[in-house]
Amino acid sequence: MRSYIFFTPAVARQRRLALALLATSTGAALVVIISGTIGGLRINTTPSEPLGLWRVAPLDRPVQVGDMVFVCPPQTDAISEGIERGYLRSGLCPGGFGPLIKTVAAVAGARIEVAGGLTIDGRQIAGSNLVSWDGRGRPLYPYEGGTVPAGFLFLHSPFPGSWDSRYFGPVPASGVLGLAKQVLTYAP
Repeated sequence: MRSYIFFTPAVARQRRLALALLATSTGAALVVIISGTIGGLRINTTPSEPLGLWRVAPLDRPVQVGDMVFVCPPQTDAISEGIERGYLRSGLCPGGFGPLIKTVAAVAGARIEVAGGLTIDGRQIAGSNLVSWDGRGRPLYPYEGGTVPAGFLFLHSPFPGSWDSRYFGPVPASGVLGLAKQVLTYAP
């Protein structure tokens, strides 16, 4: 015996309304995402900097120590491991991950020492203690140290669990997308 479902005009009207609402919501979400991408807006979902909405501001001068920047690091073994371990979210950088928000701790020519904490040109950096294991108990290996090469930057975040240049080393300055400016953020 077959069972038939008959749609009454009220059910058909509810279905059309639901589809219209879904289409409108999807369209609005796409407009926000596209406008944000074109307008330089990014959402930070990692705790190394305040969570929320950020803006990529144009940089019309060379990067300086103390600048907070959006940067796409190169596809190295260390970055690949960071992707595999989930340290990097998906995004628009080459390699399919999102840009990092980090502070420039050193520029070309600076001498980096990483042993328990970060020392730049003989000066200990506050909030730079290393951790040996990530949150899942996997070992972390520090950068071996050295002089920051020409055209490279050393990045840092004082957040205790931050994955930054202390672990993956200097990154090319050419990967800087711009200054990182908070728009609507929340620091837990």
